[in-house]
Amino acid sequence: MRTEQDIVEVAHTGKPRRFVFVLMQEFTLMSFASALDSLRIANQSAAKTLYSWQLVGEGGVEAICSNGCKFQLDDDLAELQRDDTVVLCGGMDIKDATTKKLLGWLRREARRGVTVIGLCTAGYTMARAGLLDGKRATIHWENQDSFTEEFDEVELTKSVFVVDGNRITTAGGTASIDLMLKIIADDHGEELANAVADIMIYSAIRTDQDTQRLSIPTRIGVRHPKLSRVIQMMEQNIEEPISPSILAKDVGMSTRQLERLFRRYLSRSPKRYYMELRLQKARNLLMQTDMTVINVALACGFASPSHFSKCYRSHYDTTPYRERGSHAARLSI
Repeated sequence: MRTEQDIVEVAHTGKPRRFVFVLMQEFTLMSFASALDSLRIANQSAAKTLYSWQLVGEGGVEAICSNGCKFQLDDDLAELQRDDTVVLCGGMDIKDATTKKLLGWLRREARRGVTVIGLCTAGYTMARAGLLDGKRATIHWENQDSFTEEFDEVELTKSVFVVDGNRITTAGGTASIDLMLKIIADDHGEELANAVADIMIYSAIRTDQDTQRLSIPTRIGVRHPKLSRVIQMMEQNIEEPISPSILAKDVGMSTRQLERLFRRYLSRSPKRYYMELRLQKARNLLMQTDMTVINVALACGFASPSHFSKCYRSHYDTTPYRERGSHAARLSI
C-alpha cells in the first residue's frame, strides 16, 4: 500500500499516453514485461494514470511468447491514433514473425506519424519496413552480424537503446527498463523515473551511451590490455582476417610472445581463437539470413567454400548446408 509520502507529485492533467504493444510470434517475455511493468509502476508511483496500454497482434486473439506462455490480445492490427506509441515486441525467429500483414500495417501507421519502438530483435522488422533508413539503431547482439549484412542503410550501434527522432530501438532484455525510465523522465521528470527504478530494485540505470555487451576483459575473464586489443582487432576484421604477425606487431610484441599470451590466458593459439570467432559469425549468418553458403564463407574470411565447410564441420560436427537445413526443419515444426 502506497502512503502519501511515497507518492511522487506529477503535474499531469491530460489524457494518459497510450502504448500499443504488438506481440509478435515468439516474442521475448522479459523485454515485453520489463517495458510494461515500468509503465504500471510509474502510474502507481504517481497515483495517477499517466500511461495506458493495449495488447495487439495478428488475428487479435492470442499471442504466444518464446517460453510458451499465452497472452490474450485486446485487438487485431487496427488503425491507431496519431499520438499513440507503437511497441513492437520481437524475439525468436524474427524473420518469420515479420509478416507481410505486419509490415503493411506498420508502414501505414508510421506514415500517420506515430512513434515506433522496437524491443529486442524488432529492430529487424522496423528496418524491413523501411523505418530505419538513414537512422541510428540497435538490436540484440546475437543479431548484429545478420542485420549489418542485410541493412547497410542503417547505422547500427551496440548501444543498449537508441532514440533517433520517433524511431526507437533497444537491445532486448533489461534494456527495456532503461528505455522506459528515460521516457518516464522525459515525460514527467527524473524524480518519478528514479522512484520507478527504486521499486524495481534497478540500481544500474544505463543510458544510450552504454553498450549492450560486456567489455572484452570481462567476457574473457582476463584483464590484459594487449590481449584485449588483439581480440578487438580480430572481432573488427572478420571478413579480411589479419595475420598473427601483424596483430602482434600492432600491439608491440613478437609473434611468439602473442602465441604464449593466448595459450596462457585462453588455452588456444591466436589462429585458433580467430577461427572460432569467424565460425561463430558464420553460424549466426546461416541461421539468421538467406545468404548463400558461398557468400557466408566470403563474409567470414574464407576464400573457398570447401575450406569453409571443412573448418565448420571440424568445429560444429556438421556441414554449413546441414546446419541450415536442420534449422529450417526446426522452424517448420
